[in-house]
Amino acid sequence: MNDALKDRLKNIELMIFDVDGVLTDGRLYYGEQGELMKVFHVLDGHGIKALANAGIATAIMSGRSHPAVDKRARDLGMTHVLQGITDKSVALDQLLQATGKTLKQCGFMGDDIIDICVMERVGFAATVPNAADHIAQYAHWTSRRSGGLGAVREVCELILEAKGHQPHHAVTEIRAN
Repeated sequence: MNDALKDRLKNIELMIFDVDGVLTDGRLYYGEQGELMKVFHVLDGHGIKALANAGIATAIMSGRSHPAVDKRARDLGMTHVLQGITDKSVALDQLLQATGKTLKQCGFMGDDIIDICVMERVGFAATVPNAADHIAQYAHWTSRRSGGLGAVREVCELILEAKGHQPHHAVTEIRAN
């Protein structure tokens, strides 16, 4: 991790995640009744809990809406869940107002065109290797793992490391609680 990235990460007090393509692999499962389910990875959940354990707030900001996202967020103790967002820049402003955080204190992980307006504004922008074309140019960092397959865990551990926390210890503490 270079010094410029570490400086950005040290300021993070709120990490915001897109859902489709970041917390999930981006595939949509449809049946006769419409969209049936979303699949989340346990590694990512432990990363989010480790951030919370270190005092770093987390949020979800998604262009789509699904009850499974609300359930997953509740299970992980995430209090800020913004779904069905058409303008993520406006949603970011609302989130900043609700949390009292500044842009410099916010990180965001996204993977598609709708995310660019947030990625350009926050103090730290991350993406996944399977993001839409040209998204990486707006990111300060790209995970090695794909969305829905541990990418969120990677960014959580990166933030914890930059802030001087031992990421593996934070996850062990969560399991012990």
